[in-house]
Amino acid sequence: MKSVKLNPHSIHVFFFVCLFFPYLIPANPLKTDQKLPNFLILIADDAGLDFGCYGNSFIKTPNVDRLARQGMMFEKAYLTSPQCSPSRISILTGKYPHTTRTEDLHTPLPEGEKFLTTFLRTAGYFTGHNGKTHWGPVGNSQFDWYSNQFEDFEKFIDESKGKSFFFWTGFYDPHRIYQENVISIPHQPENVSVRNHLVNDIRTRKDIALYYDEISRMDSVIGSYLRILENKKMLNNTYIVFLSDNGAPFPREKGTLYDVGIQTPLIISGPDVPVNEFYDGLTSVIDLAPTILELAQLEKPDDMTGLSWVPILTGNFGFSHDYVFSERNWHDCDEHMRSIRSNRYKLILNAYTEKPHGTAADLANSPSWYSLLEKKKTNSLSDEQKLIFIVPRPSVELYDLSNDPNEYINLALDPTYRSIAYDLLDVLQNWMNETNDFPPTKRTRLDHTDRITGIRYYNFIPELDNDIEE
Repeated sequence: MKSVKLNPHSIHVFFFVCLFFPYLIPANPLKTDQKLPNFLILIADDAGLDFGCYGNSFIKTPNVDRLARQGMMFEKAYLTSPQCSPSRISILTGKYPHTTRTEDLHTPLPEGEKFLTTFLRTAGYFTGHNGKTHWGPVGNSQFDWYSNQFEDFEKFIDESKGKSFFFWTGFYDPHRIYQENVISIPHQPENVSVRNHLVNDIRTRKDIALYYDEISRMDSVIGSYLRILENKKMLNNTYIVFLSDNGAPFPREKGTLYDVGIQTPLIISGPDVPVNEFYDGLTSVIDLAPTILELAQLEKPDDMTGLSWVPILTGNFGFSHDYVFSERNWHDCDEHMRSIRSNRYKLILNAYTEKPHGTAADLANSPSWYSLLEKKKTNSLSDEQKLIFIVPRPSVELYDLSNDPNEYINLALDPTYRSIAYDLLDVLQNWMNETNDFPPTKRTRLDHTDRITGIRYYNFIPELDNDIEE
């Protein structure tokens, strides 16, 4: 065999490569291509867990179900707010609504607060959004592109001109008001699931069937997006995230801190994400912004609260939150409610207990609400249906979710659970202090509508009162 003589320069190069090669590998463990990944965020407007992949056998959601098969489905994902604009701003900032002082409905993002898109743009991303925004002009200015037409997704991709992109689609479905025949084969009232806190009558069933129809219409748009990515051969380098901004638009659901108000479907597919995987750890959408930044090989800002899900997406299923936190504030009616949830227990802290729960105007004008009011007049409500009307409300609610997943039995007065309530209250209070929360006597706002009838008092949003000096 012929020998090869190495010169000293070659030896130095060899040892340099061996020494530093580990640092030359991209830091992002999911990064498989040279080009930075794309991100497509699909956010429903008022959808609960009513999807085939989440166990609803009556609803038609083939494209969301396909995303679940092609990626990871989260079982216990929670929102920071059961309200539209606070929830969306929280997702994009990675901060809690009260921290950015956008806790009330219709409050725009203030100057100085940054969406994750601002950081992505500095890395060369082309950013865009379409459909519903609800975050104001400061938020809009942190995107490169906007269209109100869902059909323009392909146009956005073409205008990205080969750059990695971030695209947020804010669906209007399944927000009220509902119309009939929005899909070719509508869902039938006899084939819906009615929860115990609603009246199981034909009016409510028709209401739920129309809600299903709007979810299916949204699902068909998602299917068109997937086909566009497939045709452009971009599916393998695109992270797709599907979630909702709050729970379903029914009484004791949207606008509440029960799981039906703050739990969201959450599905993520993309490069190297485990396929057909199910994650049951406790997670909060406060983590989405830092996750996307890490996948784009960017540092998380110091003031961004959440943690990255990259460990989960790489198979570390031991990663989980011990607690998730949520809040409800002004939404047609003023509230100051805070919640903490562990794997087993939920504790809710209520202010303004002398008033009934503030029902959003769209819910108080729904057929499902009318059915409840009729039964209330005749004193024929079930125990579960009465809960939404309780006055005075308890200042503390405690639920054992393993035995009472619907959160119907308040254990706060049970001495057996007193130590659990104290422990949760202590953690909740620490979170409120650490995230710059405000007391219920500050940042108040007059009710916009009657809490029971939904009749509107004003044609304007009342001014914020008792603000805090920053």
